[in-house]
Amino acid sequence: MSFALSTSWNAFRWDNGNNLIFEIKDLGFTEAELSFNLTFAMVNEIHALVQDKKISITSIHNYCPIPMGLPREIALPDYYSMASPDQNERELAVMHTKKTIETAAQLNAKAVVLHCGRVEVADKTRDLIKLYGGNLKDPQRFLSLRNQAIEERQLNAEKFLQNTLKSLDELNVYAKKHSVLLGIENRFYYREIPSLPEIDLILNTFKGSSIFYWHDTGHAQIMENLGLASHKEYLDRYANSLIGVHLHDVLKCQDHLAPGEGNFDFSLLKNYLKQGMIKVIEAHHPATAEAVKKSIKFLENKFNGKN
Repeated sequence: MSFALSTSWNAFRWDNGNNLIFEIKDLGFTEAELSFNLTFAMVNEIHALVQDKKISITSIHNYCPIPMGLPREIALPDYYSMASPDQNERELAVMHTKKTIETAAQLNAKAVVLHCGRVEVADKTRDLIKLYGGNLKDPQRFLSLRNQAIEERQLNAEKFLQNTLKSLDELNVYAKKHSVLLGIENRFYYREIPSLPEIDLILNTFKGSSIFYWHDTGHAQIMENLGLASHKEYLDRYANSLIGVHLHDVLKCQDHLAPGEGNFDFSLLKNYLKQGMIKVIEAHHPATAEAVKKSIKFLENKFNGKN
């Protein structure tokens, strides 16, 4: 079973693509996912490595390369929201996503991982996490805040969701033209699009298209920990549309740990990982090189049923 490593693990240690990729190769990886914080120059250097068959790129996380004029530190996937009611911002989100699709085609990557915007309400996810991390010493406050977050999102979601669908309609056509698949990722912040049921709407709207589901283990588990969704329900409902997974561990509500460094039971995923599916380890700093290297064997054992 092969795994790619996301460059989100080491991108900020380097300002050139060669060193970035060779550090990943030194851990034993032959495949990588390009994250959203790479410059145009870095992507060009990685392109040369792909042409020389030094590395294979499985997938690319939007936006990649970073939008021109933005510092790497703020060029997040949500900098331009494809759900924005501001027409200029939404068009910029679409334009830069098209550039990512072009990059994926040039690098022979199968898929682009998308964040689909957000409902513009005050997000309460971090506040819920703080209460959760306090072992629910004030459960009534937690429940009240969670109910408020759910209600505010439901009351305001529709117009933002419609903007997302409008953006995806254009991007779907562009992705098909470039033979690239789009993976709609389940999200960490509750206000973000899509929620668990909104994935249904997106997949049904674009049934038979280039749009599929991308599962993030950490995000799904945190939604479950906070009582906002069921991890297994994501998998059960969208298994037939699943093209890729981000694999990272969780400890309480801290995610992006190297697999094996938290307490998530990765065997939950075993029956959903089909042949040819993209599997990306998405550990972030401060995961050590040794922890990332160990995560390969850890996942192989989990998915092969050895322990």
